[in-house]
Amino acid sequence: MSERELDVVVLGATGVTGRRVAGYLAEQRPDGGWAAAGRDAGRVESVLAEEGVSAPETIVADVSDRESLAALAPRARVVLNLVGPYTPTARPVIEACVEHGAHYADLTGEIPFARRMIDEFHQPATAAGVKIVEVCGFEALPPDLLVLLATEAARERWDEGVAEADLELTWRPPGGFARPSDLSGGTLQSLSAMVNDPDAARARDPAALIPDEGTASRVRSASPIAVTPRRGRGGAVVAPMQPSGFINPAVIHRTAALVAAEGGDGFDPFRYREGLALAGSDASLPLRYAAAGAMAGPQAAFASATRARPDMRRRIAGALTRILPSSGFGPAADRLEAWTWRMAVSARTTGGHEVQARVDAEGQPGYLATARLLGEAGLLMAEAGATPERAGCLTPATAIGTQSVDRFERARLRFSVAD
Repeated sequence: MSERELDVVVLGATGVTGRRVAGYLAEQRPDGGWAAAGRDAGRVESVLAEEGVSAPETIVADVSDRESLAALAPRARVVLNLVGPYTPTARPVIEACVEHGAHYADLTGEIPFARRMIDEFHQPATAAGVKIVEVCGFEALPPDLLVLLATEAARERWDEGVAEADLELTWRPPGGFARPSDLSGGTLQSLSAMVNDPDAARARDPAALIPDEGTASRVRSASPIAVTPRRGRGGAVVAPMQPSGFINPAVIHRTAALVAAEGGDGFDPFRYREGLALAGSDASLPLRYAAAGAMAGPQAAFASATRARPDMRRRIAGALTRILPSSGFGPAADRLEAWTWRMAVSARTTGGHEVQARVDAEGQPGYLATARLLGEAGLLMAEAGATPERAGCLTPATAIGTQSVDRFERARLRFSVAD
């Protein structure tokens, strides 16, 4: 891999997020070493020009053209795949990367698909020394790294494992309020795709990404996913994680299982909870509970839809695909930069100690922050020695590790662990 021409290739560079990943790479690597790829080279160049970005090289590649993927993968250390929804399109890209020795990362939140890729490609990727990293944006890179930082701190300080981890997200959108137009169409279409997936039931399973059924059963018992509003720290009302509470838990529990297996320790599942914290006065408590309930309703309906008969799920998915915004739907440009947000993890150890980790960030989470996160993750994986010597179908935290978290400051994210 050291002899490859390109560090990072952005596949799907004309998409709403892909063009911003390209913009981040142009900012961080003005000397080159990266390329933008898409079905039409002219369109890639014109779309990036609209963003004020000039790629050092443009590559013609299509997720439905295996020959083009076989030509692209051997040239790159890392392929960042921005062509979603991923269930119908991503497998050939992953296959080409494993076969030709390129690391791979994408933004899928389609947990049933991610599990099938683990079943099919974990062993081949491990043998090839390739990192396959899915769910590598706002879902689930920051929470995954935060829980791992807290777990490592507990081990270093008290030689204890984590028994519980509670993550709360707070954000401040431009003007102080989120709008429907701030939603990610790609995430919504991914949820639609999961409803119609043959393995739809895995979408609500906290152990969906753990193949060993004995271990998975223990995770389900210790840490079921709940979207019911609850009270959090400081009197906040905690609504389900946005845009979905069914993505991060499976990733975080897979990280814990992989780390335990690597260290030869017994795996003790911990309870993980997360959500969007709605702070306010006592007088606003009913209003905050009402808002949290409004956020919980669609997620509970999604969970119910994954339990329906296959014919019913097909009809529901078809209706959702037509009704929900398309993958290109997202906030206007003037709604991207002014966001600030924080994720904070409070973990209790098996010995009763507490450790806290948090990330303070800037940029609209689903598009701008996600683009920066994925771009920096790609640069780290392309750099020798910047990430752990692990391979296989990994999670963001196991692929990137905690040794280089300071690098994410370039992406406007500042990770810290409280003393």
